[in-house]
Amino acid sequence: MSAIKNIVFDLGGVLVDLDRNRAVKRFEQIGVKDAEQLIDAYEQKGIFLEVENGTIDSDEFCRKLCAHVGKELSFEDIKWAWMGFIVDVPQYKLDYLLELRKNYRVYLLSNTNPIIQSWARSPEFTSVGLPISAYFDKMYTSYEVGITKPNPFIFDFMIKDADLKPIETLFVDDGSSNIAVGKQLNFRTYQPDNGEDWRDAVSACLL
Repeated sequence: MSAIKNIVFDLGGVLVDLDRNRAVKRFEQIGVKDAEQLIDAYEQKGIFLEVENGTIDSDEFCRKLCAHVGKELSFEDIKWAWMGFIVDVPQYKLDYLLELRKNYRVYLLSNTNPIIQSWARSPEFTSVGLPISAYFDKMYTSYEVGITKPNPFIFDFMIKDADLKPIETLFVDDGSSNIAVGKQLNFRTYQPDNGEDWRDAVSACLL
């Protein structure tokens, strides 16, 4: 079997601990009565999906959400609701990524949106004041590529852009449908639980 040269990490549920129910409650608090139907831990629906697959930008999302709830909402209100997803960003996981980068190419492949990324790409992302970009060789986000996982296109885009071979790549994601596609494309895979300390498991995969 080929040696692993690349590691691809998901963001939410893997590097960042998530609470989907808290996000739903926050959106309900700002007036999104059908938040329960629109918001998912893995792939959104309606305008929430549109902003994650890049069909609309953050400004258009805010305008559409205001129209949806029938009142004006500030960007800060909306960002506060989105940030309900974020429970914790364990620094030990990010430090582990830096160790991995000494011997492997490390990538991010995430369904996310520009509102959450405005936080993640700032020094506020970590307790040590580093943005998310400091931990990866390159990041592939759904809203920038224009498609969300588990669509194989986002995987294919990364494969070509990063010039990587799936058989030489470990894909770490907490979504079962994403892992299934990864396996179909011949990635080596590991599926942690949300919030799991997966460092030993990933290290074992690299042996």
